[in-house]
Amino acid sequence: MTKLNRRQIIGAGAMAAMIPLMPQSSPAAPFPTALPSTDPWKGLKVGVATYSLRELPIEEAINGVLRVGLKYVSIKNVKNHVDISHAAEERRRRVQMFRDNGIEPLSIGNVSMRQGEAEIRQAFEYARDINIPTIVCAPSHDAIPVLDKMVKEFDIRLAIHNHGPEDKGFFPSPYDVMRAVEQFDQRIGLCIDVGHTARAGVDPAESIIKCKDRLYDVHMKDISALGNRNTPIESGRGILDTKSILAALLEIGFQGHVGFEYEKDSKDPVPGLAESIGYTKGLLAGIN
Repeated sequence: MTKLNRRQIIGAGAMAAMIPLMPQSSPAAPFPTALPSTDPWKGLKVGVATYSLRELPIEEAINGVLRVGLKYVSIKNVKNHVDISHAAEERRRRVQMFRDNGIEPLSIGNVSMRQGEAEIRQAFEYARDINIPTIVCAPSHDAIPVLDKMVKEFDIRLAIHNHGPEDKGFFPSPYDVMRAVEQFDQRIGLCIDVGHTARAGVDPAESIIKCKDRLYDVHMKDISALGNRNTPIESGRGILDTKSILAALLEIGFQGHVGFEYEKDSKDPVPGLAESIGYTKGLLAGIN
C-alpha cells in the first residue's frame, strides 16, 4: 500500500476514532456539526479485546475503550481486569464497571483449558458469574468431550482460538478447530484470529466464510510478516487484506464480537489501537 493511499483510507475513518483522544480544551476543528446517522460499522459488533490493554488497571482499560469510541469488549482474564482468581462477587463488581460505562462485554478470554475438567469447570463458572455468553479459549484436543458436556450444562458458547503455526499439536488454523469440533455440540465453535490464521497459511476472509456456522468471535489485527513469529503492527501498516476480511464478515452477517487485539505497545496501547480502528473504519466506509 502506498503512503498516499494509506492517507486516503485513514482520512475516511480515523477522525471519528481519534476525536476522543483530543483534550476537551482543544479549539474547535472545522468538522461537520452533525455526524451521519448510519452505523459506521454496518451492523458489525466491533469492539476491543482487552488483552490490548492488559497492562493497564481496569479503570484505565475502560477509559481506553471509551477514548477510541467503541462499546463492546472481550474481557481478558487478568488480575487487573476481571480474573478467574477473583471471588464471584468481585468478578461481578468489576464487569459491572464496564457496563456502567456503556460498554457491553460479549466474550471473555483467551482462557486456557488444558489442565483437565476442574480447570474447565472453573472457566465456565467464571463466565456464568459475570453473565457472559461466549468463552474464547485454548483447549487441548483431549478436552473437547469435556467441553461438549460443559456447554450443555451451562449453555455458554465456546470459541476456540487458533494460534498460528507455532501452535503445533493444538489449533494452528481455523480449519483445525472445525475438524476437531464438527461432531460435537453446535455451541463449540471458534474465534478466528486473522493474524495467526494468515501465518498458518490460510486466507482469513475465506476461513470466515467457510467456518461461518460455528464462528462466534473474531480477533482483528495486522501483522508485518508471515512465518512462525508473531509480528503485530498497526492495522494498515502490515500485510493483511483487511478489506477482504471485513467484506467476508458483512457477507455472512456476523453478529459475534469483532475485537481489535492490538498487541504492540502494551504499556501505551491507545494511540496504536485508535489508528487501527480509524484505518479499519475508513476501509469499511468504502465497502458497498
